[in-house]
Amino acid sequence: MDRLGSRCPLPGYPRPSVLLCLLILTASFLTYPMLRTLSQQLLSFVTGSYVSGTYSVVFVNCPNEQIARDIARAILDKKLTASVNILPKASSLYYWNGEIEEATEILLLIKTKTSKVHLLSSYIRLVHPFEIPEVFSLPMDQGDVHYLKWLEEGMEEE
Repeated sequence: MDRLGSRCPLPGYPRPSVLLCLLILTASFLTYPMLRTLSQQLLSFVTGSYVSGTYSVVFVNCPNEQIARDIARAILDKKLTASVNILPKASSLYYWNGEIEEATEILLLIKTKTSKVHLLSSYIRLVHPFEIPEVFSLPMDQGDVHYLKWLEEGMEEE
């Protein structure tokens, strides 16, 4: 009887091969982003072409120029970026504690590797004077290969 039950599944229960297919399909969906990233990096290495999204621009508003310069120098020292632009006097309007606020802020444009954005964001939260600093990033879609190589070299650890 055991042999018959192992060859013929009970009614209402899926066959083991169906379960195996579902398991493989689920694993494929879960690992797709990682496999896609690895294949793009391999293609980039072999062809010397740029992979979209490898680098990002991070935007951070600061209350004044001195704080902006201090943050820029700190993240450069920590090799979290190779380049920061400091754009003066951005007028900001925003809701804070239920009220519309207005301020003049300094905008940092930080160019970095996308893989470093999380670490960069965490560090900025530690040193930034705002309770909730504005930190967000956009991936770079295209870029000059020589500039991107320079960025990469500027973030390499000694």
